[in-house]
Amino acid sequence: MRGRLEAAAAGAALLLAGVYGAFVRTATGQRWENAVLAGRREDETLAAARAANGVLDHITLSSLGAAVAVLLLIGLARRRSALTVAAVGTVGVSLLLAEVLKRYVLPRPDLVNAPERRLLGNSFPSGHTTIAMSVLFGLTLVVPYRWRGVAVGVCALWATFVGAYTVAAGWHRPSDTIGADLLVLAVACALTALLARSGRVRPVADRPRPLRALFVIAPLCGVALAGLGCGTVLLVDSMFRLPPGDPAVPRLAYAGGHVLAAGASAAVTLVLLALLHRVDLDRPREPATHESPHKRGL
Repeated sequence: MRGRLEAAAAGAALLLAGVYGAFVRTATGQRWENAVLAGRREDETLAAARAANGVLDHITLSSLGAAVAVLLLIGLARRRSALTVAAVGTVGVSLLLAEVLKRYVLPRPDLVNAPERRLLGNSFPSGHTTIAMSVLFGLTLVVPYRWRGVAVGVCALWATFVGAYTVAAGWHRPSDTIGADLLVLAVACALTALLARSGRVRPVADRPRPLRALFVIAPLCGVALAGLGCGTVLLVDSMFRLPPGDPAVPRLAYAGGHVLAAGASAAVTLVLLALLHRVDLDRPREPATHESPHKRGL
């Protein structure tokens, strides 16, 4: 179990570097993401942008503090201090790394002579997406095993669409949200691997749960497959099939970036759920037993 989690954390970190390299450090990637932002501005109704702003405006320091308090209360009520640290640490470490990476480590060079200064703003990875996904993953870790499906079902679709909302609102590029998804997955897997190393993780023989599959796994699979599939097709069309000056490019790029962001968030959620399938994080560390010399036959 620990090996799978460590491999997943390393894989997510490598994918994050790949997304940054492909979309931020190449001229082709920059042009496509600039076209995404241009397509958002050309949306005639801007209905998606208004709805997105309404959702994103509720992600504040106050709401973040309330979410962390909920994680603390659940963990402390269950008397699982290590699990509480892992859940809250998923939020705190993810946010800290996102800010450090965005401000100091992962710059956005101008490779395409961007016509607007705002196109050079460094926004990789997305802070809003990091908040939403880290709270979701923290909740997934800290709730009891039997309630994991309910907790994910309540929060997952909202959290996975926050990345798409940031694209619709023009706050972030698609790669910003995908990078945030991968960052949170890496942190959650690394911290859970530490729990496994300390002996607090155990497999369980769970019965089939058709309602969880119907109301949690199936919707996430639908969003992941539709988002990644349609987004990839639209990305290829807007980036490679059409000439750069075609007026359809911004519209297709915006649609592709929008659905890619949602699909990536759903996909990383499914990855974490798959890693934790039939895995119970509730087990407290067993105290060391000290046998007497007579019992040891000494």
